[in-house]
Amino acid sequence: MARVEVLLPQWGMGMSEGSIVTWLKKVGDSVVEDEPLAEVEAEKVEEILESPATGTLIEILVKEGETVEVRTVIAIIEE
Repeated sequence: MARVEVLLPQWGMGMSEGSIVTWLKKVGDSVVEDEPLAEVEAEKVEEILESPATGTLIEILVKEGETVEVRTVIAIIEE
């Protein structure tokens, strides 16, 4: 089974980091590609992070309230 890394995307040119506000899924949940995974605050705007793949969310690497740099692996989905 393939593992897909969920990265914190860069929504704007000046965006360098983001904070996980709320995870909308928990470890063990099934997810469908493009389904909302988490709410992320970046540059004082909340965005919805969508799943890059269909499968099972097997690991959350960044907890709610944590701030990380763009392109950081924040979760793992197993297809």
